[in-house]
Amino acid sequence: MCGLTGFVDFNKNSSAEILKAMTDTLVHRGPDDSGFEMPEHPDAQIGLGHRRLSILDLSPLGHQPMHFQELSIVYNGEVYNFREVRPELEKKGYTFVSDCDTEVILKAFHCWGPDCVHRFTGMFAFLILDRRDDTVYAFRDRAGVKPFYYYWKDGCFLYTSELKSLHKHPAFVPEPDLDSAALFLQYSYIPAPYCIFKHTRKLLPGHFLKLNLKTRELEEKVYWDVFDAYNKPKLKISDADAIDQTEKLLKQACEYRMVADVPVG
Repeated sequence: MCGLTGFVDFNKNSSAEILKAMTDTLVHRGPDDSGFEMPEHPDAQIGLGHRRLSILDLSPLGHQPMHFQELSIVYNGEVYNFREVRPELEKKGYTFVSDCDTEVILKAFHCWGPDCVHRFTGMFAFLILDRRDDTVYAFRDRAGVKPFYYYWKDGCFLYTSELKSLHKHPAFVPEPDLDSAALFLQYSYIPAPYCIFKHTRKLLPGHFLKLNLKTRELEEKVYWDVFDAYNKPKLKISDADAIDQTEKLLKQACEYRMVADVPVG
């Protein structure tokens, strides 16, 4: 499963102890390994926390946060087609030291920037610190399988896979949002992007965040929309071909999800 959490604190009131406490709340999501780092930056304190459930490459080479040149990543999920993306990067001169999808995501971002997400098939939430343009990026998969919450108030940006870790940061004010509570009473859940706490949101499926570390500007952008996908031109094929193609897609989807270095069902 894995879990990620951390902060971008422009007020510089955070610490490694706070980051560790936030990360430790997610131990149930990742019992195999943990990592928490505070890379130096002149404009903010940045915290990268991760709990790992080892699925691919069980060795320490899959440890997170993972780094490559000016990039750092914490990541939850699986990119099923990473072994198809990797040869494209190798042709461009990239080399790999692990057999995990995390390294492929990191180097794909180094190569293609935010557009790399269009090459990924999977369920994922990941955050990347890019020192090349002093920007933090966060992505959520198209269907929103993997969670990503963020809190943004008074110069402090907190992010997490589960809300409980936010309570470990002193800047977090758990003030209930009554409008979101009303949504819960109406739907029996709170739909994205809303959240039970004020100043807290769920990153929408098919969206990514950009936080500029110089200007402190936070943007949320769409990279995939279900309606755009639905409105693409329909295939002009027979019913028999459609049935055959559907079977192939379902089989491929199952095979993708069986890629693992541990037993899966």
